[in-house]
Amino acid sequence: MLRKTSFNLTMSQTRKKGSSDGETKPRTSFVSKFLRGSKLRSSKAESRNESNDLKTADSQPSDEPQKIATLDTATPLTSEMEPGCRVEQFLQKLGKKAADTCLDLNNCGLTTADVREMVALLPFLPDLETLDISWNDFVGGTLHSITEQMHLVSKLKSLRLGSCRLTTDDVRALGAALKATPDLEELTLSWNSKVGGNLPLILQKFQAGSKIRTLELVDCALTSEDGAFVGQLLPMLPSLEVLDLSINRNIGGSLNSITQGLQSASNLKVLKLQSCGLSQKSVKLLDAAFGYLSELRKLDLSCNKELGGGFEDSPAQVATLEHLEVLDLHRCSLTAGDVVSLTQVIPLLSSLHGLDLSANKEMGSSSENLLSRLRFLPALRSLLINSCALQRETFTALAEASIHLPALEVLSLSWNKCVGGNLKLLLETLKLSTSLQVLRLSSCSLVTEDVALLASVIHTGHLTRLRKLDLSYNDSICDAGWAIFCQNVWLLQELTELDISLRPSTFRDCGQWFRHLLCAVTRLPEITEIGMKRWILPPSLEEELKCLDQDRSSSIHFDHGGCQDQGQDKNV
Repeated sequence: MLRKTSFNLTMSQTRKKGSSDGETKPRTSFVSKFLRGSKLRSSKAESRNESNDLKTADSQPSDEPQKIATLDTATPLTSEMEPGCRVEQFLQKLGKKAADTCLDLNNCGLTTADVREMVALLPFLPDLETLDISWNDFVGGTLHSITEQMHLVSKLKSLRLGSCRLTTDDVRALGAALKATPDLEELTLSWNSKVGGNLPLILQKFQAGSKIRTLELVDCALTSEDGAFVGQLLPMLPSLEVLDLSINRNIGGSLNSITQGLQSASNLKVLKLQSCGLSQKSVKLLDAAFGYLSELRKLDLSCNKELGGGFEDSPAQVATLEHLEVLDLHRCSLTAGDVVSLTQVIPLLSSLHGLDLSANKEMGSSSENLLSRLRFLPALRSLLINSCALQRETFTALAEASIHLPALEVLSLSWNKCVGGNLKLLLETLKLSTSLQVLRLSSCSLVTEDVALLASVIHTGHLTRLRKLDLSYNDSICDAGWAIFCQNVWLLQELTELDISLRPSTFRDCGQWFRHLLCAVTRLPEITEIGMKRWILPPSLEEELKCLDQDRSSSIHFDHGGCQDQGQDKNV
């Protein structure tokens, strides 16, 4: 059988990618701050700065490997211990570090016993402001033990319960407890299906003038009635800045109520309605609300396939969102009429720095004017236009406009076949760009001349800030092209990820160019990921890779197709 192997240069088994959305920062002890009022021992803690620049990503499992101990193996927490020691030992057992006023137990594999132990520690954390127990399945069914003690942490500002398998009883208990946290500013209940149909039980305690700033209800199986309740609730949340209702496909029918409520949400900065069953009519309803959302920074209407055609009547109010920074319309089945209308609107959004129009096939033949007018968005930093069936004319318009986008950091053109053989149209952009960090050209039918051109641009000292380069699924590039590229890729000194994988249906033997790649790896100080799926290494090259494994002092995840003999066995 074909052996798929992963080589990690150094002793570590894996090194996961750092998220482009944010990196895990060192956490410092919160014990001294919590126990200062009790005159217990204190230690000087390094403060952790937390950025809240309108990011609405839901709590996800931490990339940092966790060391999870059970109560059977951990040292018992006796009542004779100092409270500070008990807290620190509990966190140590879970492989977590403490931070000022923050108890972060996200993705810790908490057991029912761990939950009980955590509850017992709450009396010693009177200054707690953030409690994150997301992505812990065993929280479900035990939340009442936490909510019964919620009055002990009345200063709580952030409560994150994403993907905790909450039960209906948990939902009821939470609703009754929220009145004990008058300062709450953030509530995350995403990925808990029992929230659906029960949302009023949770949020009915919110009173007019609530301090809630972030409300995240992603994939909660919300019903149309829940959506109507949200619309009625919004006027009571004057401080609301982030509202994420994504992946609730049944609330599209109650959008009229939601948009009525949005007219009272003048401080809203982020509105995410991805995959919410929106229709053509929804665009008109939203357009009526946009005039009241002068502070809106991010608008996500993506993955609503029935939305196509809704923009054809010139949604003029979108143009009034003068502070809008991110517009996501990917996978919305935009029609040619939508594109014509958006051509009049998008260039007026002068603050826009992120635009995603991906997976809208109709754009290929109708977006020439829209793409050419992107030159009027000099602040644009991210442009995602992959899988749009671009034609040579539309790609030419985009290439000419991109010269006028000096701040561009992310450019994705993947799955647009017209790029193959025409990469030279982007030559000036590639030469002039001083900011580009991510370039994705997967499945673009690139040919040898394209990759040679890219190598030439790199050789002449350009693209020096590039961190991620995706050239995967371009099977027409010959060994000579890969050799030229690999001889120059070492000049990208900030490169962290490179993908040159083949298509799933293709297996090829590595040529001698692989030695150039190995040589480049030794000269790339930041590289962590090299994708070479379905490239088959002959035994001699695999031995060289193993030698590099022994000599290298940093970890690299090297994913390839295995050795040649086994690959041939697979093909038999």
